[in-house]
Parts: sequence; structure tokens; C-alpha cells
Amino acid sequence: MSRRQRWERRYVRALVAGDLLAGVVAGAATFALRFGYQVTAYNQGYLLLSALLPVLLLLVLAVSRAYERRYLFVGTDEYQRVLRGGVGLIAGAAMVSYALDLDLARSYVLAALPAVIAGVVVLRFVLRKRLHFARRRGEGLRRVLVVGHEMSVIGLTRQLRRERYHGLEVVGACLPADHDGAVDLPVYGSFDDVANAVDAADADTVVVLSCPELDGAALRRLAWRLERDDVDLIVASSLIDVAGARTTIRPFDGLPMLHVEHPRLHGGARVVKDVVDRVGAVLLLVLFGPLLVTVALCVRLTSRGPVLFRQVRVGRDGRLFRIFKFRSMYVDAEARLAELKHLNEHDGVLFKIRDDPRVTRVGRWLRRLSLDELPQLLNVLAGQMSLVGPRPPLPVEVAAYADDVRRRLAVKPGMTGLWQVSGRSDLPWEEAVRLDLRYVENWSLSLDLVILLRTMTAVLRSSGAY
Repeated sequence: MSRRQRWERRYVRALVAGDLLAGVVAGAATFALRFGYQVTAYNQGYLLLSALLPVLLLLVLAVSRAYERRYLFVGTDEYQRVLRGGVGLIAGAAMVSYALDLDLARSYVLAALPAVIAGVVVLRFVLRKRLHFARRRGEGLRRVLVVGHEMSVIGLTRQLRRERYHGLEVVGACLPADHDGAVDLPVYGSFDDVANAVDAADADTVVVLSCPELDGAALRRLAWRLERDDVDLIVASSLIDVAGARTTIRPFDGLPMLHVEHPRLHGGARVVKDVVDRVGAVLLLVLFGPLLVTVALCVRLTSRGPVLFRQVRVGRDGRLFRIFKFRSMYVDAEARLAELKHLNEHDGVLFKIRDDPRVTRVGRWLRRLSLDELPQLLNVLAGQMSLVGPRPPLPVEVAAYADDVRRRLAVKPGMTGLWQVSGRSDLPWEEAVRLDLRYVENWSLSLDLVILLRTMTAVLRSSGAY
């Protein structure tokens, strides 16, 4: 068994253990809350259901293919399959209850099943974050051999080194026969030497980039050779930041055609997102009510000026709106902007200074903990923003956008997003744009859920918050 297979098997075992734990805790907690701790003739059946819940959960998740390794480690496919399994479990319980005319307590079913699915999602998220931290330390990585032309190899290597949590460590490359070798990687020969290069580099994954020299027949022969050594073969598409949910392989007369669906910018899915946003905004305003009052008092008592800062931002389709934030700067901050322009520490169109003298003492803490963003829940409630989306830009920033960057305005801006959970102001402008465009192209409710969960860890780290 290879090193990769060992740690992947351990990870899957941890998932199974976590899912069993979620089932046991949800079943026991729901039974105790609904019936107490005394077993009677009436609740014996529910005790049996609580005991069977972990087993039924594992069966449903297995049928939903939530343990297949190609859906684990990164991306939202894992969470989507868990949620589909949860919906199937609830639907199955309703159908069995109706078919057998069982008198199940609705409060038990409506509490136990959503609770167990929520527990599974949270535990899987925790396990994934643990894996990502381990990968930053150089553990749990796949050793990748990249096959392609020099510029493509350099581009992919830079991206994988920047996003180490994906778990792909480039250890070498195979280049065309007439290459110059300037790729900052060990070169193990040409395209004809890939099979031997895998052994020389001790690689367990081969990534083939788009190149005309490797046609279908050559890739098929390479796959046969790698299959014997259980080495994964990945063919990288030239599509930029298009997730698997939008791509489908459709055979036409034996030719595998990659069909790309249009992004979901309109329609029923967007209506669901709007409803989730507004309901979530109401719940969060109620939950954070005491905190909002406390922060407002701190801002009001420590510096002169209004509690809320209002600023014109650009929303969906270029519509202007006023964003609400807790004031974290002195009242003359805008007037002092011109004299500080030369201190800008950010590339692109953003203006950021790590130790901005215009920020108040309380404002530094608000920014570090992202508490200054909480009043934007009012913008979400008004339909101007979303809980998750691209960063809301200023009009002067939009005026400097290139044509491709304007694609960010196809959706509502968000309180949090891929940019915010990936480093915020520490990211270069080009990377921030790429993350926002990736979100626009691949939006889904499961992706929003992942970003919201990652937001909590990003706030605790305070990385890039200034």
C-alpha cells in the first residue's frame, strides 16, 4: 500500500467514525429531549430507532457516495452528497411511515434527522480543516508529476504552491523534447518518458496539461501503464475556474465531449438564495443583537462622529447602494486619503495600509475581528447584498476594472466570500479577482455553506484584516 493510500484510508476511517458519532449523539439527544431518560412501553420503539440511526446514516451516505475519495478533501461535492443523503433519509422515513401506517412523532423525526445531518457536515468540515492544516506542514500531500509545455507547467506549479491545501505537491515535470528546462523543477525527460519518470520522482499522481503531442491514443496507453502501479492520472482542462458541477462528459460517437453548462445567475436557484439570505440576516440580527448594541456604544463613546459609516458601493449589474458599517476611522478619514496614497501596500485598484493612521483604537479591534461588517446585515435584509458573494467595490474601483473583472458585478456582493476566507488584504489583486470570478461562475448553496463555515476560522485567524 502506497503512502497516499495509507493516509487516505485513515481519513476515510475518521469520516466513518465521525458520522457514527454524529448519529449516536443526535439519536441520544433527541430521545432524551423528547422522552426524557426513562424507557417505557411507549418510547421503546423510538429507542430502537435512535439506536439504528447511526447505521441508517452510514448506509444512506454510502449510497450517496459520500465516502468516495474523489469527492473528499477539497471542494463542495462531499457536502452536496451529505445533504442529498440527508434529504433521502428524511424522505425515506416519511415513505416508510406512510406505507406501514406507523404513528411516528413528527417532533422526533423533524429534530433527529436534521440534527444528525448538521452534525455530519460540521464534523466533516472540522476533519477537512485538520487535513488542510496538516498539508500546510507538508503532510498528506500527493506527489505530482506534471506533463506539458514550459509555460503551462510553470503556471500550474505556481498555483498549486500558493493553494497548498489542495494537497498536490509538484515534484517534477516531463517537457517536450526541445524544451529549455527553465521551469524551476526537476525534469525527468520528455513525454515518452512519463512512465519511467513516475518511478524516478516517486510520484503517485500524473497531471497532463493540454498539449497537442499527447493525443487520445497516447493518453490511453499512458493510463494503461499507470494503472498497473496504481498511479492517478489527471487530465487538466484549459477551462479556467469552472467547477465540476458545470461540466459533463458526454460521448458523441465514441468521442468524449466536455459540455459546459452556463452559470446559474438567474432562475429558481437565485430565488432560493435570496430567501436564505434574508432569513439568515434576520436570524443573525436577532442573535447578534446584544453584540451590535455593545459595539455601537464602544464606537460612540471612544471617538467623535456617527456610529455607522455609510458609503456608496456598486452592487449587482452596476446598481449603486449605500453600505452600512460600524465606523472604524476618524471622521476626517476621506479628506486625508490623498496624503496617504503613496503609502498604499496593495497592488491593483484597492487602497490598503497595514497601520493606517486614520483607524481609531476601537476600529483596529473591530477590523481584526470583522465586527465592523455586521451592520451589512441590514443591506442583506434590503436585498442589496448577499451573505456570500464577491467583495462590494467602490465606484472608483469599478471605473478602473478591465472587461473580464466586470463579471464580478453579475451577482450581488457579499458580506463574506472566497476572497475574504482566503487571506483578504494579504492577497494580490489578481488572485482576489480570480477568487471572486470563481465564485460567480460556480455558485451553489453548498459552496455558500462552506464559505460561511470557513469565515469563522478566518475571523479567528484575523489574517489579512486591517
